[in-house]
Amino acid sequence: MVYLMVLVQMHLYTGLFITAHDAMHGTVSSNKTINNFLGALAVFLYAGFFYNRLLAKHHNHHNHVHTKNDPDYAPYGFWRWYFSFMLNYVNVLQLIIMAVAFNVLKIWVDQTNLLLFWVLPSLLSTFQLFYFGTYIPHKGEHANEYHSSTLSKNHFLAFISCYFFGYHLEHHQKPGMPWWQLYTTK
Repeated sequence: MVYLMVLVQMHLYTGLFITAHDAMHGTVSSNKTINNFLGALAVFLYAGFFYNRLLAKHHNHHNHVHTKNDPDYAPYGFWRWYFSFMLNYVNVLQLIIMAVAFNVLKIWVDQTNLLLFWVLPSLLSTFQLFYFGTYIPHKGEHANEYHSSTLSKNHFLAFISCYFFGYHLEHHQKPGMPWWQLYTTK
């Protein structure tokens, strides 16, 4: 049951980031203030990220896909690309915020539970987001202007893997479409 709950938590953490991502494309709320607030809240709860910093980098990704100006792209194998990706987004202030949060939460929550149900799932979600949302869709060469592909999985696996972000070409073609509608464009 512990393993299952770690995976559930991982998927929920990934969902927090996907919510922030959708806010970056203005699809969480038609009210811009509410949209940006919810995006900022989701990404801060995800890992102490600052929304405006991620927003700028994410739009650089969309504007410069598969180039040296794309913060999500690196012409390396999985591990070098993953660490390059993480170093591009994680900063010292964010690590301090997470360390403070961990130590404050230890006052009320057993450290083992924090590690199993907060730290481990959030770290695993970075692999889930990177592997299914960046690495697989953007690795290699592609015969389209977005330099991306779509995973050929069934509907259920597409949701479980990364909230339909395996429909990555479709996301680049229609960035204003929320995650839960991406499958309709495939």
